[in-house]
Amino acid sequence: MRLFLLRISVFLIAIAAFPAVHAQDDTSKPTSVDPDLLALQNARIPKEYTLAGIGITGIHHLDTSIVLSISGMQVGDKIMIPGSDVFAKAIQNLWRQKLFSNVQIYITKVQDERIWVEINVAERPRLGNFKFVGIKKAEAEELQGKIGLAKQTIITENMRRNIKEVTTKYFQDKGYQNITVRIDEKPDPAFANSNFITINVDKGGKVRIDQVRIFGNEDVEEQKLKKQLKGTKEMSKLTLHPTTIPSPYGETKKLSFNEYVNDWGFLSLSKTKLLLDPYFRFKLFSSAKFNPVKFEEDKEKILKYYNSLGYRDAQIVADTIVVDTSISKNKINIDIKVNEGRRYYFGNIAWKGNAKYNDSLLNIVLGINKGDIYNLDILNRRLGKELTQEGGDISGYYMDDGYLFFRVEAVETAVYNDTIDHEIRITEGPQARIKNVTIAGNERTKDHVIRRELRTIPGELFSRTDLIRSQRELANLNYFNQETINPGVVPNAEDGTVDINWKLEEKSSDQLELSAGWGGGIGLTGTLGVTFNNFSIKNIWKRTAWDPLPTGDGQKLSLRVQSNGKAFRSYNFSFTEPWLGGKKRNSFTIGFNNSKYSNAFDPLTGRIDRQKSDSQYLKVNGISVALGKQLKWPDDYFSLVYTLNFTQYKMRNYPIFEGIKDGTSNNFSMKVALQRSSVFDPIFPRSGSNFLASVQFTPPYSLINPDLVTSNNPYKNPEYHKWRFNAEWYVPIGKPMGAEKNRQFVLKMAAKYGFMGRYNKKLDYSPFERFQVGDAGLTNNFGLLGYDIVAHRGYPVYESSDPSVNPDQQNASRFFTIFNKYQLEMRYPLVTNPGSTIYGLAFFEAANGWYNFKDYNPFRLRRSVGVGMRFFLPMFGLLGFDYGIGLDRITPGGGLKNASRFTFMLGFEPE
Repeated sequence: MRLFLLRISVFLIAIAAFPAVHAQDDTSKPTSVDPDLLALQNARIPKEYTLAGIGITGIHHLDTSIVLSISGMQVGDKIMIPGSDVFAKAIQNLWRQKLFSNVQIYITKVQDERIWVEINVAERPRLGNFKFVGIKKAEAEELQGKIGLAKQTIITENMRRNIKEVTTKYFQDKGYQNITVRIDEKPDPAFANSNFITINVDKGGKVRIDQVRIFGNEDVEEQKLKKQLKGTKEMSKLTLHPTTIPSPYGETKKLSFNEYVNDWGFLSLSKTKLLLDPYFRFKLFSSAKFNPVKFEEDKEKILKYYNSLGYRDAQIVADTIVVDTSISKNKINIDIKVNEGRRYYFGNIAWKGNAKYNDSLLNIVLGINKGDIYNLDILNRRLGKELTQEGGDISGYYMDDGYLFFRVEAVETAVYNDTIDHEIRITEGPQARIKNVTIAGNERTKDHVIRRELRTIPGELFSRTDLIRSQRELANLNYFNQETINPGVVPNAEDGTVDINWKLEEKSSDQLELSAGWGGGIGLTGTLGVTFNNFSIKNIWKRTAWDPLPTGDGQKLSLRVQSNGKAFRSYNFSFTEPWLGGKKRNSFTIGFNNSKYSNAFDPLTGRIDRQKSDSQYLKVNGISVALGKQLKWPDDYFSLVYTLNFTQYKMRNYPIFEGIKDGTSNNFSMKVALQRSSVFDPIFPRSGSNFLASVQFTPPYSLINPDLVTSNNPYKNPEYHKWRFNAEWYVPIGKPMGAEKNRQFVLKMAAKYGFMGRYNKKLDYSPFERFQVGDAGLTNNFGLLGYDIVAHRGYPVYESSDPSVNPDQQNASRFFTIFNKYQLEMRYPLVTNPGSTIYGLAFFEAANGWYNFKDYNPFRLRRSVGVGMRFFLPMFGLLGFDYGIGLDRITPGGGLKNASRFTFMLGFEPE
């Protein structure tokens, strides 16, 4: 007979002091007992035995040597009986693998000082095939991924429990609350030692919220409290509300006629008031499903809202969820009873421990006065306990002056009546200087390109503002994934210094433009363009640096070719060095363009007339040089850019101007632009602004030589002065959403203005450098004349200032000298990662153009609305699609079809 030493079935049992006799059948008694085993069982004095043999039983599919290895026991081991824990550890080792449903160890034989044992195990079945019953195929596939079911994994109690919990939570999130999950198992003949699992799901009906009622709120309106219930919404409905609402808490809530009008709104039908739920228009697409987890979160939001109003003692004393069987067993009413408590106000605020700044200055920065409504969140935010990039708090004030080890704590010192006094205790600590600044992750970009953007310089005092500004400057380079730019701040309390370890993740910033288009009076045109945003001209002659091109010095090189053969071709080249000399942010840009446009394309035949291409054409050659300088005043977001432009136009039998078809015009101008940009992330700005004020002017040739007015070609040396003003603001709306809190609505507001003037009233406005308004920012052959292209979605290019004139019936051939444009655009990011940025938008635009100040009317504008999408791919740049409706194109009986316009953009965001 075998001596049973240890058995584990449901939970682990430590080995006892003495073994017990194991019977194979509880209903029968052993006929004989090995006296040596009985002696071992009754032993009281510990004795050392040698493990002489180990047998493995119960194994059908696993290798016995694996079981023996897992147990940790080996033949020859010394075991002290009673008193040893060898067997207990062996069972723990085997049980830990989750391969067995039962583990037993027997002592089968004792001879002198040797023993033989048997390890008996019961293998757990593995997962064979499985299926879901009672749910849709799509739901089953999604659940399979969430649960992580994989064939031939061991079936454990944890797996069964996980299946039930994940399935239940999955359908609870969809509004089902009466869910039952049953798991059936049977042997699967397709696999050895495997079970076929059937997961039976009964979802029940969706539980929806019919009404949410709040009681006990005496000072705060119910509708304001309901707005805090972001995840617990009522059903959208037209409902007849009684004048009194019974409460499960022994009280009655009465609504007066004025409360009906103010809180609910009403529609009078005979003698019955039909009340419209004020949330109807907001909850039109809400499912009003009930989620217990979100309900608990929403209750906390109600309390947080009360706290923000000064009711710091507010409580939810009860909440009741009632199934209204008179309506449906799947509809519930939620009643919430609150106890508002009294409203508190800030009292006296005393400062303690501040040596650097006096109390008066700190009170100004704090911005909280005696008598203000008590709000703990505002207090913590003003103290800087909740870090933000905006700054303007006490902690930021200190940290911008090097006090990295600064600590602040607000302590309530007295509470009397409705007033709370505070003492704000400050530990300033020493000023920390930056010790080491390291950079990691830049495989292509050279260190000096990164360091020149940093304001965290070794030896300087630590500044939180400089740290945030450095992060923004690195993001604006567009060489790195802005979501992962991490300034690892490591304080060194021992020597009062701080190390900053920048961790970067490079992304592709070069762009390729490869496209083909039809239009512009020239037929099919192909475009090939490349932009290298992190170029290195210094290494252009180093063969080893070409991988595939020399990169890393932060320079920009752009090449672009457009052509369709004889009718049109255009070459463009530009190079920018953003840090001329390498010490200051002085940019240098040189550009060249060469274009030829001819009347060689015949739209009737679709072919090129080669004879016309050499006899009727417009050639344009231009070169520009620009020098930019970053300013220190009013702040270092400002920059000043000087640009010299020279463009030569050669016309041959090309009547683009009235009365002139042959000749040469030389356009020499200078442009001065003052601009300010505080935008973070130029691809999808979330905050900040852009401002631009510029003037472009030529020499006043006609004032120097009055004979130019009556010459055969008054535009041989065109003269003008052109003024531009652009303003853009980006305002985040609401709170960040998404798992990573990186999705937020952003409102873009823009206003743009342009005006061209002349030196001599006897000479008409220059035909060059005018404003083209309309369409998606694209142009035709008139664009070769240096026009500013102003997009207006929902409209084609137009030439009339009168909004009542349908621009669809025009073929614009003359362009404006004045324009206005206003824009509102609501954006929402759908994807924000290094590989791509995708966002949707809805817009409203109003714009128009005029030929002189006499006709100028800034309120007479063409309006449009629409929606669009933007796709930014690192390799191809910006792709955009817009569907715009010109509101002033809508005609009686015409509908939206004749007033709408679909536009496409590639490579840049038009003005």
